[in-house]
This record gives sequence, structure tokens and C-alpha cells, in this order.
Amino acid sequence: MVILSRLKSVFRLLPRSSATYATSAASTSNFSPPKRYKGPTVFVPQDLYLPIFTAPDPTPSVVPILEQWVHDGRTLCYDVLVSVIKQLRLRKRYENALQVSFWMSEKGYCEPKSVDFSTRLDLIAKVKGIQEAESYFYSIPDHSRTGECYSSLLNCYARLRDVDKAERVMLQMKHLGFGRSTLARNCLLNLYYQTQNYDKAENFLLEMKQERIKFDSYTFSTLLNMYGVKSDIEGIDKLVAKLDDDPSYSRLVHWGLYSIASNWYGKLGLHDKAFNTLKKSEECLSYKFWKTGMPRLMTQYATIGKKEEVMRLWDIYKMDGKLLNRDYAAVIDSVLRLDDIELAKNIFEEWESRCQYFRSFFIQNKMIRAYSRKGNMEAAEAILNRTIMKGGKPDSWTWSGLLFGYIQQNNLSKAVQSMKEAVSLYEVAHSWRPLPESLAAIFQYLKGNGDMEGAEDLIRLLSSKNLISLDVHNKLMSWIMDVESNLDAIDVLGGDSHKQTGEISEPEEDKSNLDFCLSHQ
Repeated sequence: MVILSRLKSVFRLLPRSSATYATSAASTSNFSPPKRYKGPTVFVPQDLYLPIFTAPDPTPSVVPILEQWVHDGRTLCYDVLVSVIKQLRLRKRYENALQVSFWMSEKGYCEPKSVDFSTRLDLIAKVKGIQEAESYFYSIPDHSRTGECYSSLLNCYARLRDVDKAERVMLQMKHLGFGRSTLARNCLLNLYYQTQNYDKAENFLLEMKQERIKFDSYTFSTLLNMYGVKSDIEGIDKLVAKLDDDPSYSRLVHWGLYSIASNWYGKLGLHDKAFNTLKKSEECLSYKFWKTGMPRLMTQYATIGKKEEVMRLWDIYKMDGKLLNRDYAAVIDSVLRLDDIELAKNIFEEWESRCQYFRSFFIQNKMIRAYSRKGNMEAAEAILNRTIMKGGKPDSWTWSGLLFGYIQQNNLSKAVQSMKEAVSLYEVAHSWRPLPESLAAIFQYLKGNGDMEGAEDLIRLLSSKNLISLDVHNKLMSWIMDVESNLDAIDVLGGDSHKQTGEISEPEEDKSNLDFCLSHQ
């Protein structure tokens, strides 16, 4: 309680605004329907929750679980079933959610409402495809085909990046009087942004202003991202000024929007503006959301070189005493961005001393990669060995982090083994791909040493994981066998080798994505 009081005192010292959280305009993800069920939180009984949500994924059907529940004489109600559907959707178990949706209607648990039709339409599109969703949409009774249903169909087309069909739905909505929905307008605006239809987005924005359709947080975040992609500093400035000065938008002012603006200022080299907007973001960060916001702000301060700000926030963060792996990951990542590997080492060892068992290498991979880049392979290998002894299982990123250092030190025999380990584990680390330059260095080494068998084994392994095309497979095999060839391995991989190997330089989890800043509604 003392720690909690101290933390709240720290946050009371900062000026606050009436922060409101809304779904973000994700630059790489699709628009998602809002949380439409606004009733009180309904808890699924534990005896029902466990068999549904601890079942193997994918589960053929959860309907038998519901049937058994009812057969045993226990009751179900509409609100509980809606909660089950909602939680299945959050877990991306869309087929199971659709099964429950149909079952509850068939069993008479409700007279379907427009929100139920809307949710089911979205699930059908995800499970069975857009044609089935369109057929279902037109089967909905006219009196139930409300703006929510049209918005859901619009969202389906937006997810497919089908601008023409999305625009047609919007015209229908306007004709039927549903067109003033900020939700639907945001969906189409975000679609224009994602498909780089910036002129259409600007015209659509002007139309929203003329019709006096109020912006919400989603509108602002979409526009901030769009102006950032276009390097339109003036556009970002105007939006930030609106948030600062326009009283009608005071309810939208929160840390997430300023964080997005700061991110773009930083990327555009405007570090003073990035710093100032980060300070505004911090001022808007309420105690309720500080656990979400602090790691993001630390990373952003690090990006613009503000080490003292990173450590100041970390000191505040540590006052809570309940530090999670993701908290340590954020500060270690921030310190490594500042190229202070000694400080990162100290924080890492503090985290390591608190852990008795490791399930993954996510945090260790950061340090392994950092040590490898510095050429300190002894330290990188020590982390690998310690973690394995404590039960941790290396992944593709672990071995590719080591691989970088081995190639840099010209220790190609270890590099070959690391590449084989990384490729073998590829199914576990789906986002990983081998770098073409790394492959080229390894194949060059194997051929130069006359290790044709080792080269062929690696080629077959890459092919078995679909990490190289059949064409590249055949070219590499021919090149290995042709001892007279003077071609370099990188030329054999081809000019489009980055496409063939799907080069990714950092783990997916490490990529900066500010969109989650606005994910609370």
C-alpha cells in the first residue's frame, strides 16, 4: 500500500487531461469493429469457461460443451453467450465464435438483434469468405439491417482493401441515413490511408468537416499516420495544435495520440518536436494506464537519444515492485538503442537474478544480438548456455543473433551450425527469415572448403521449410556442383534474393508499433 501511495503521488505531480482511449488507426492492421456490447461485465462460469478456453486450438466445435452444460441442468443466458463469443473473438477463434452465434439463435436464447447480425456477418467473412458474408448480409431482415450491419460489411471490404465496394457501401449508408457514423467514416478513411489513396482521404476528410462529423481518436491517429507517411510536417503540426488548443477535442487528448505524433517527428528528424510531444504524452498519461504507456515512452525517449528520460521513467516504474518480463524487455531495448551495453547488462542481470525458469529467449535474444554486434561472442554464448540450463529453449532469432557475430568474426564453421539450427526451428519462430548476405557467406564458405555434402544438406533444409524457391534451390545445387564457376553465392541467390528469403532484420515483437497506444476503449 505504501508503494501504491507513492506511485499515485508521483502521478499527481503531473498535470492531467481528460484522457479517453479509443481503437488506434493501425498502419499495418485492419479496422476492427468496436466493442458494441455496453452492458455490465458478465463473467462466464468457471466450469464452463475452462473446457471452452483451455481446449486445444483449433477446436472442431465448442457446441458439444454448451449442449452438455444444458443437458446437466445448468442454465445459460444471452449475456453469458455474448461474453463467450466476445472472448473467442479476442483469441481469434472465429470459427468457434461463429458456432456459438448460430447455436444461441437456434436454441432460442435471443431474438437476434442488429448487433448480433453485425457480429455474425464479421465472423462469416473471416471464416467462410466475403461471398458468404455478402449472401448473409442480404438475408438479414430489412428491419434488422441497420447501420451496424452496413458498418460491418464496410469493414469486411476494408479488410480486403476493396476500395470500390467499400465506397459503394458508404453511398448506400448515406442514402439510408446511416452515413453520419464516425465509426464507418473512420473505416473508409483508414482504408484510403492503407491503400495510399491520399487524395481521396483528403477529399473525404473535407467532406466530414463540411458535414460536421466530429473527429474521434481513431480519426486523429489515422491522420497522424497518414501525414507521417507523407512526411507532411505541417499536417502533423496542425493536428497537434488542434489537440492542444481546440476545446471541443479536449476529451480526445491522451498520451497515445501525442505518442504517435512524437514517433513521426522523430522519424522525420525533428527531435525537439518529438521531445516536446513526448512530454505532452507523459502529462496525459493517467495512473490507470501508466503500465501500458511507460514502456512505450521509454522506447521513444531512447529513439531520440534522451537517456536521462529513459532512466527517470524506469526509476518511477520500479517503484511498483511488480515488474513483468515485458517491462524489463522495454527498458533493455531502450538502453540498447542508446548503445549503452554495460547498463543493459546490469538491468539484464537484475532481471535474470529474479527468474528461476525461462520458457523463451525473448529478452535474452536482445542481449545476444547486442553482444554479437559488438563481437563479444563469449558473453553471447554464456547467456545461451545459462538459459538452456534453466530450461529455456532457443528459437530461430537466438541462433541468427549468434550467426551475425560468427560471420563478423569469420568463424564460419559455427555460423553454418547456427544457420542450420535457426532454419530447423523456423516453424516455431514464424516471423524469422535468413538474411541473403548470411546465406551467401555460408554457401561461399562451404563451397570453398569443398563441403558439397554440407551445402546440399543446407539447401534441402531451406527448401523443406519453403525459405527458398524451387528455382533458387536448383540454381544453388548447380552452382555447388560446378567447381569452375566464378559466380559469387549472392549472385546465385539472385537480384530478388530479399524476396526469395523474405529478409527481416529484427524480430517481429521488437518492431516499433505505436498503434497499440490507443488500444484501450
